[in-house]
Amino acid sequence: MGACFAPKQAFRKFLPMFDRVLVERLAAETMTKGGIMIPEKSQAKVLQAAVVAVGPGSTNKDGKVTPVCVKVGDKVLLPEYGGTKVVLDDKDYFLFRDGDILGKYVE
Repeated sequence: MGACFAPKQAFRKFLPMFDRVLVERLAAETMTKGGIMIPEKSQAKVLQAAVVAVGPGSTNKDGKVTPVCVKVGDKVLLPEYGGTKVVLDDKDYFLFRDGDILGKYVE
């Protein structure tokens, strides 16, 4: 489990360390269900994201690696604040600790 996952070429340049998770926020809703366009300033901050890369996990007191709870491709719920912005190939991604992710969507 010591290897990090890198699904795309861009992420071979950047792999999260320890229990860090790299996510890409999902696009904001630009139209209501009724078909009304939402101005950019009125759009809510998107708290849903897709996991694009994960670190191997954190090391506990016994020296054993505790794996990350999410995997590449999972859709997750993020906290409203936090995370570190990372720009790769002119796209914005965010780096969170595994423990900061609030939940995972299941289908």
